[in-house]
Amino acid sequence: MNVTTRVKLSTMMFLEFFIWGGWFVTLGPFLAATLKASGAQSGEVFSTQSWGAIIAPFIIGLIADRYFNAEKILGVLHIVGAILMYQMYKATDITVFYPYVLGYMIIYMPTLALVNSVSFNQMGDPEKEFSSIRIFGTIGWIIAGLIISFIFHWDSPEGIAAGALQKTFLMSGIASAILGVFSFTLPATPPTATEGKVSVSKMLGLDALKLLKDKNFLIFFIASILICIPLAFYYQNASQFLTEVKMDNPTGKMTIGQVSEVLFLLCIPIFFKKFGFKWTILVGMLAWAVRYTLFAYGNAGDLSFMLLIGIALHGVCYDFFFVSGQIYTDSKAGEQYKSAAQGMITLATYGVGMLIGFFVAGKISDAYKTADGHNWNMVWLTPAGIAAVVFVLFILLFNEKKTAVEAKA
Repeated sequence: MNVTTRVKLSTMMFLEFFIWGGWFVTLGPFLAATLKASGAQSGEVFSTQSWGAIIAPFIIGLIADRYFNAEKILGVLHIVGAILMYQMYKATDITVFYPYVLGYMIIYMPTLALVNSVSFNQMGDPEKEFSSIRIFGTIGWIIAGLIISFIFHWDSPEGIAAGALQKTFLMSGIASAILGVFSFTLPATPPTATEGKVSVSKMLGLDALKLLKDKNFLIFFIASILICIPLAFYYQNASQFLTEVKMDNPTGKMTIGQVSEVLFLLCIPIFFKKFGFKWTILVGMLAWAVRYTLFAYGNAGDLSFMLLIGIALHGVCYDFFFVSGQIYTDSKAGEQYKSAAQGMITLATYGVGMLIGFFVAGKISDAYKTADGHNWNMVWLTPAGIAAVVFVLFILLFNEKKTAVEAKA
């Protein structure tokens, strides 16, 4: 890959995740403080991510894979996304905001697959080259959080009171417009689908349902859906929680989670080889329970270290469960169902699992709402308990001793 192409792909990844990190992290406190949304209403807004994940395969399968170059679809989607983001910036009521955020997530979620397609199309050895490009996406997410907290201070108590979080949508909208225009300069990535009817089941990964006949894979599949319920609590409530307990620069400090994600990603091959899939994924499950327990009993004062450790556990929580799960799925699927199996797991987790999770998180937030905020102790102990139950069930029911990947190792 030449230097020009590498720079373009790295810039694309940086902007792709700068956009997402620039508004999604602070969405919770924005909805509560600026739009006065209830927990249930916030859950509905966050669930638009799941609806986007469910609809995305249709956009990719029916349009991008068959009729138009991926980089051109990427450009159009981000330009439309910039327009929707501007409407979100101007919205002053949750009923006005919701249709725009739903439309935006339906537009944005397909771009996550498109940036990968554009990247892979330029690589001779994706296994070695992709990580060095993808890491710029994580850097983009981190930079967005640092800008919000340490440059503009939009997430400070004074900034939130003044409605400054609304400006995050303007910042992300500008970045979306830039990426939209920039996408048309990216290397050509022509459609790859063959002629003929498009299989809906193949687009959604349903061709891989036969894998569920394997008891251990079925247990893993169900556990993947269930563990997304605690995951949804983090996305929906963490930023609002840190804001309410008055932690300084909460958005900036939440980027510790992304740094952790990069570091623990490097540890997975070693841990996977030494301890195997079952114990790797169990560590990920346990980390969710530990993280939320730390959130439940920590504070922004003398116990602030507990909150920071909870944030830093994001790498273990996410990488050890989801990334190792993707590796396990790949090893079980075989060549014929590799893509379908990954699509099925994505639909189950980011679609079904998190859709349930955001609904539950919204209801729990409302149930423990108080006059001056929330009873965060009880809010966090709920997902901690769910993660602990999933951990126990998995350790008892999942009996596979060695996977294909472990055997190779």
